[in-house]
Amino acid sequence: MTKYCIINSDEVDSVDFDQVLEIRTGLRYSVDKTKTFVKYEGSQPSFLSGKTEYTHSEILTILATDEWNPDDPE
Repeated sequence: MTKYCIINSDEVDSVDFDQVLEIRTGLRYSVDKTKTFVKYEGSQPSFLSGKTEYTHSEILTILATDEWNPDDPE
């Protein structure tokens, strides 16, 4: 099962991209650019120790919030 962890943007340099299912240039950031997230399968990588794990449905709920979606200019 795929799991997700939200990290602070300043933690991106500590991510071992060989252990997650993202590439650095493909990360999605919060509107204020202070947070991003990574996804992985299996055990939580050690560099994410202590971070909350989310399921797919949980991360979708989080990503649907205003914190992750810019206002739609109409």
